[in-house]
Amino acid sequence: MTLRPEIASIAFSASLTSWLAESTICKPAAISVGGRIGPTATIAVLLPITFFLPPLAGIIMLAGIYYGAQCGGSTTAILVNLPGEASAVITILDGYQMARQGRAGAALATAALGSFFAGTVATFAIAIAGPMLAGFALNFGPAEYVSLMIFGLLAATILASGPVLKAIGMILVGLMLGMVGTDQATGAERLTFGSLELFDGIDFTVIAIGLFGFSEIIANLERSGLAGVSVAKLTRLWPSREDFRRAWPAVLRGTGIGTRLGILPGGGATLASFSAYSLEKKVSKTPEKFGTGMVEGVASPEAANNAAAQSSFIPLLTLGIPSNNMMAMMLSAFMIHGITPGPSVLTNQPEIFWGLVASMWIGNALLVVINLPLIGLWVKLLTVPYRLLYPAILLFCCVGVYSMNNRIFDVLLAAGFGLLGYAFRKAKCEPGPLLLGFVLGPLLESNLRRAMLITQGDASIFVERPISLVMLLATVALLAMMILPSFRKKREEAFQEEES
Repeated sequence: MTLRPEIASIAFSASLTSWLAESTICKPAAISVGGRIGPTATIAVLLPITFFLPPLAGIIMLAGIYYGAQCGGSTTAILVNLPGEASAVITILDGYQMARQGRAGAALATAALGSFFAGTVATFAIAIAGPMLAGFALNFGPAEYVSLMIFGLLAATILASGPVLKAIGMILVGLMLGMVGTDQATGAERLTFGSLELFDGIDFTVIAIGLFGFSEIIANLERSGLAGVSVAKLTRLWPSREDFRRAWPAVLRGTGIGTRLGILPGGGATLASFSAYSLEKKVSKTPEKFGTGMVEGVASPEAANNAAAQSSFIPLLTLGIPSNNMMAMMLSAFMIHGITPGPSVLTNQPEIFWGLVASMWIGNALLVVINLPLIGLWVKLLTVPYRLLYPAILLFCCVGVYSMNNRIFDVLLAAGFGLLGYAFRKAKCEPGPLLLGFVLGPLLESNLRRAMLITQGDASIFVERPISLVMLLATVALLAMMILPSFRKKREEAFQEEES
């Protein structure tokens, strides 16, 4: 495959877009990961724009926004004590303290270089493991896919913040929304309530923009206080020799953790960054100093979140299964452009797989280039009042939804999902599992029907096939873990630490 020149320009624009998304914080006076337009909302808003791009270009743009946001979110965490993204929450503990000590430049450079190294390793992991897993995935039939999806949905509930029952409820809501429309097998109407506009089902973009775009705006508008930010003084951008000596082992450990956890269903950058930080405290000879400006507390989580962001593409590209809500959006983007992710991509459309892999390395390199020299410019964006930003964001949301089918109904439906998403926030229900349920619901149903047709209704196929049986046993093990009081207690403590 020949690497086309436009991949570099698209990767650059995606990296820049993700940076702009992470630098637009509505309330600098408070520490909150909710007061920004992050990668989820950004991808939801920009998804309709990719309709006018070639398939590879559109996929690269959205992918760059996701993994670029992991790098961009660290700058505001270090300089302003505000996480630009949830995965950067843990970076605040030591990153901001380094900035207060006059070592902001060293912290920023450590985060950028660590992210670049981790992204490079994760890119090679995709290039090496992708073809191997794609060959293994050829052994998957309808029964294996059903068991894998059930395992993935359950894992997403365990790793989602908040009570497990609420996460399961959100998945069920997503599965129900995925059933709206005309049944492709029987032609029967389901949950349309006689509405002609719902005969073809609910568009993914409508739900994504409503739950993550409109609800984000509503949540931001209720916050008061638009005071200016207090930016830490920037010093030299290059870490000292001692910083390098202490940072590189942490980067290696963070990269290893992030690459592994990114593949897990329900995992992702946030889980990887917190796990990496916890590991650094355990292996450190001076764990009591963490939170006072330890460079390892910046290097390890920043490497982990970037590695996890990119390695989460592995199950999507090889099995066609999204591992988190961001990958659910990417799966929909693939389908919008007529691409079916899975083992067939490498054989039928290799330019998509290898083009995306190449763009990841280019995008990570460009993130270092635009991250360090232009930090002053990005921080200036924090001074833009949110009252001037949200009308433009709202306009882009409406135009994007309307441009899909040229229907006002879609805009009104997205607004309704925006109110629903805001209600979910108030009820402490994370919308990510809902999105996973909505995307995987039709795939789960179609594979379940195929499995039942093959066996003429005999459900024993799910335990007779070895791979399916292993997935079901893993699902049972997860259910057993959820019942254990000790596991529930550790899970609650982990999320309380994340929120604090």
